[in-house]
Amino acid sequence: MSKDISVLLVGIGGYGNNYVKAMLEDGEIHRAKLVGVVDPYPENSKYFETLKEKKVPIFSRMEDFYASNTADLTVISSPIQFHCRQTCMALNNGSNVLCEKPAAATVQEVQEMIETRNKTKLIVAIGFQWSYDPAVQSLKNDINIGILGKPKRFKTIVLWPRDTNYYKRGWAGRIRDNEGNWVLDSVANNATAHFLHNMLFVLGKELDQSAKPIEIIAELYRANDIENFDTSIMRILTEDRVELLYYASHAVKDTLGPRFIYEFENAIVAYCEPEITESINNLVAVLPDGKIKEYGSPDHGSIQKLWIVIDAIRGNGTIPCTIETAMSHTLCINGAQESMPCIITFPPELIRKEKEPELIWVDGLEDVLKECYGKGELPSDLKVSWAKAGKQISLTELYK
Repeated sequence: MSKDISVLLVGIGGYGNNYVKAMLEDGEIHRAKLVGVVDPYPENSKYFETLKEKKVPIFSRMEDFYASNTADLTVISSPIQFHCRQTCMALNNGSNVLCEKPAAATVQEVQEMIETRNKTKLIVAIGFQWSYDPAVQSLKNDINIGILGKPKRFKTIVLWPRDTNYYKRGWAGRIRDNEGNWVLDSVANNATAHFLHNMLFVLGKELDQSAKPIEIIAELYRANDIENFDTSIMRILTEDRVELLYYASHAVKDTLGPRFIYEFENAIVAYCEPEITESINNLVAVLPDGKIKEYGSPDHGSIQKLWIVIDAIRGNGTIPCTIETAMSHTLCINGAQESMPCIITFPPELIRKEKEPELIWVDGLEDVLKECYGKGELPSDLKVSWAKAGKQISLTELYK
């Protein structure tokens, strides 16, 4: 019989609610026991009363838990600025770790996490859930065995409106927090980060590898009253000379995507592209003879990563998204911030506000980004009046 896996949850509000729900409903099936939760404001969790009823120990700090307890697995769903410190603390206290995306705010922090993991010889998984999805993994396998031919150009668009309540969390949209810790929270490093990472992930040569980005040009804009950007356009070049184009914004009125087209020599891979396939929400490849291969529908809300990590701790299976796998995404985020260190505010005359809840959006932005996506261009390429080109940044030095 496999042993029970003891689990500590760090951060039980926001996305952390999903892990609480999973452990309460399915933990017993997976021989996983919830031995504690850590959150300075546990009452914000949907499951606060249930946790109290079940007498799950609740702590304000990880130090308080580890003072007299241990856990086989610590799941970290705290804000970005805590990922490195809390991952290293868990490892140094004998816990394997599943840390939510992104791995950390900076490449230097990610490297510190790698060093601590190597020293402790424990597991660290990063929670980009599409990397754990069978449909995405099946596509990645076909890419690696050459069925689709050489990859040429990938492009992704995600337009997800977020009202001003979204930015009322103390760290949301921040570059640094009040203590000076790097946060770099943005549309590209949080809500839509999965789809930037996915382009890198499926190009990795092994299941647990991502493509290495070597160059980036970014255009970063904001309409909301935040430090960082709510709109991001990136052109990335990988070491295998594949061009990745990424368009994402929260400063829009209507929801679109994720949608993407991955171009190969012998196929086009598409997701939610009605002009290419009628299979909405299915990941498909269109082959030269017109035949369509369906990979399935990636589950963006999946919590399967939790059970995969628990199985890996028992010695069963592998982790598809390690710290190194997620590092490519952090490289792009850090490079984008260097490409445009001064975020551009959209012209005031284009900014619109809607009440209840208050949504700030930019008139015409959706049309511009859809045109850029269709043509594979940046707004500055199209001479959009408010657009400004970022600097081209080499990322190769960050690997050393």
